[in-house]
Amino acid sequence: MALSSEPDRLDPTTSSSLYTRYVMQTMCQKLYDIDENGEITPMLATKLPAISKDGKTVRIPLKGGVKFADGSDFDAEAVKTTIERGLNLEESSRAAELGPIDDVTALDDHTLEVTFEKPFAPFTAALADRAGMIMSPKALKDEGDDFGDNPVCVGPFKFEKRIAQTSIKVVRDPNYYDADKVHLDSITYQIMTDANIRAANIRSGDVQVADTISPQDVDALDEETGIGLLQSNSLGYQGLTVNMGFGDNPENFKTPLGQDPKVRRALSMAIDRKALVNTVFNGWFSPACSGIAPDSPFATEASNDCVDYDPEGAKKLLKDAGVKVPLKVNMKVSNTQDTLRFAQAVQAATKEAGFDIKVQPMEYTALLDAQDRGDYELLQLGWSGRVDPHGNLYTFHYPGAANNVTGVDDDELSDLLTRASEVTDESDRAELYGKASRRIAEINSIIYLYRQKNLTAYTENVAGIDVYSDGVVHLSGAGFLKNGGQQ
Repeated sequence: MALSSEPDRLDPTTSSSLYTRYVMQTMCQKLYDIDENGEITPMLATKLPAISKDGKTVRIPLKGGVKFADGSDFDAEAVKTTIERGLNLEESSRAAELGPIDDVTALDDHTLEVTFEKPFAPFTAALADRAGMIMSPKALKDEGDDFGDNPVCVGPFKFEKRIAQTSIKVVRDPNYYDADKVHLDSITYQIMTDANIRAANIRSGDVQVADTISPQDVDALDEETGIGLLQSNSLGYQGLTVNMGFGDNPENFKTPLGQDPKVRRALSMAIDRKALVNTVFNGWFSPACSGIAPDSPFATEASNDCVDYDPEGAKKLLKDAGVKVPLKVNMKVSNTQDTLRFAQAVQAATKEAGFDIKVQPMEYTALLDAQDRGDYELLQLGWSGRVDPHGNLYTFHYPGAANNVTGVDDDELSDLLTRASEVTDESDRAELYGKASRRIAEINSIIYLYRQKNLTAYTENVAGIDVYSDGVVHLSGAGFLKNGGQQ
């Protein structure tokens, strides 16, 4: 598989990269997964959780006869170890996703009980993502902080080797409980950040799968014999992240953009989302106005509402804010062709409103590092999306949450996001998330811009490849067709 960016550390507790999820999908099964309809389905659990009437106690039944790649037993104690690591590890990115857990207990080998201080509706959805990837306690003990260099979980494949900035290889795991459904001996994820090179390698057959096909290439590839295309709508978004007070360097956030909501709103109003998406991405992608996708069951009129494109109004806001125009802003972006094209289009489009944006391209993992350290004024990054809005909103906008890299701390918004996690009725939650989306649009710590369509190319001599709305390319069941796919 040609992978468009290098994954970060192969550690489910600390990872923040979509591309890590691609690789981990083959090695680290979760308690739950999502299916092609975006519904949560059991994976290492046998059923959806049993939840008490007060919503504070959750019981999860687990599969028996399952072993980790190192031969040790998968059981409730192992699940407890993983969840507690997600809660307690200082570097964890999972704590906010897991919620206000009071206690985790292994009732027996195949039953886990979790009790909460307050009801927490997004918990099952969290276990369908990295928080639910169960790690071998033996490997955690042996490897310690270096677990990500040699990850051990339950999966069709197990980790073999990684060559930095080049490739990651996984091999078939003989300990896997469903080994007769695994068709490949190995999968190599080859890092190819250039979209043209990924397309060329699919055409030549040197790779069998390539993710994140550029809209510049997709129409031509789709017409070629022997090449197939998978596409799905995304639960995620691409947007502009504004530093409002995060990190150690005040020069990054003691700026008109970081400190004045009028300036942030002006930037949002200065961008014609629909025109830019159609021009840069040939109409393949769609504008985004909030962290909730329009086809989510939690979408409402409030979450779908978008700020009007109004460069004159934006210019007036900058004047009202008393800033000198053109306002210079430094924007860090990943150095992929499509991202650079869009960043340059934003740069050109916002000049009319009085912005002078300097585009600073960076390698993807370096951009993630700059984000996590708060070493930026403005950056363009995205999120692959989660089936529950808690994973798209709370983690970015609640004070102290793992992905709150803007420093936003707003009492009204925090209250809405907390209440939305505690109620169980879907329509009530949707209403609260709609109100939260409107408040986020007033603050503009994240300015939502567009939603990608997940575009994956493959050679037609392979089958069993899936791409769902969370953006992850599933290769666990892939295999070569007999006779090269010829009938």
